[in-house]
Amino acid sequence: MQTLTKNHQNFIDSLSQAHNEYQTLLELDKQIKAYKLGPNPYTWFTIEAINDTWRNLQKIVLERNKELEKEYQRQVENDKLRKEFALVADKFHQWLSYIRVALMDAQGSLEEQLKSAQQKAEEIMKKREDLKKIERLAATLEERLILDNKYTNHSALSLAQQWDQINQLSMRMQNNLKQQIQAKNQSGVSEESLREFTMMFKHFDKERVGKLNHKDFKSCMRALGYDLPLMEEGEQDSEFDEILDEVDPCRSGFVFLHDFIAFMINKETENISTQEEMYNAFRYIANDRPYITLEEIRANIPWDKVDYCIKHMKPYVDPKTNCEIKDAYDYESFIQRLFS
Repeated sequence: MQTLTKNHQNFIDSLSQAHNEYQTLLELDKQIKAYKLGPNPYTWFTIEAINDTWRNLQKIVLERNKELEKEYQRQVENDKLRKEFALVADKFHQWLSYIRVALMDAQGSLEEQLKSAQQKAEEIMKKREDLKKIERLAATLEERLILDNKYTNHSALSLAQQWDQINQLSMRMQNNLKQQIQAKNQSGVSEESLREFTMMFKHFDKERVGKLNHKDFKSCMRALGYDLPLMEEGEQDSEFDEILDEVDPCRSGFVFLHDFIAFMINKETENISTQEEMYNAFRYIANDRPYITLEEIRANIPWDKVDYCIKHMKPYVDPKTNCEIKDAYDYESFIQRLFS
């Protein structure tokens, strides 16, 4: 627009010289007519034709002035629309970033996290109105053939896709937390273990999207103590493939948090069917004693569950002497609490 205006002004400025030449032609025409000479044999142009051309030129200049002013106003309005869209779109994108982190970094007990996730879900649904406003502005821009916007990198389509991803993440988070609460209440998996699983997953989920690619997932599993070998690129890892069969059977390339938690809960509880089975297993290890020793725990219980058992089992107190037996643990009360 600035180039068009500048070129037009340069043309108008050049008309002053043309006006002088036009006045000279008028004066010459008067002189020729004073001598009562006939048609000029040296040109086809007459003063009448030149007069018409000059008057038409003035009209064209005025019309061009109006067209440029109209175009200027149109572009001002278009630029205003671009700025309005950019302001709303950038603000919405900032909220998307905030809510994603808020969902993934919730603190507190599982019940508190679930309540927070449900509140965030309500907020996400309310923000759908802001997205509708963005989509209406985008439609207006498209109607005016405004296809570029130097004030923002966001489009209505990309923001709508991100909102949908956040909404799905919110629903997965709620289902995942409900799953963890149920596991804590019914399967005996401790909240500390569930928190450890979640924190480890989030540690490798750098972008806070609620999923890990297979490489990061493998690193996560190794960090949790799974002895997965380091393989050369392209080399088959049958043990890891078996895990992927459970968490990513369709081989989408990603493992979602809820699938990961479900897998870990299954691993924590796969050897526990009933309270009686667990009691019989401990009694067998303890040689029918009502307590189990630290040495027996370390020798018979999987290494990744030893610390949990030691932490949650009470020291065994001999009912006859009312004294604790060194390095002995009360597995009976532990089992009762586990299944209560």
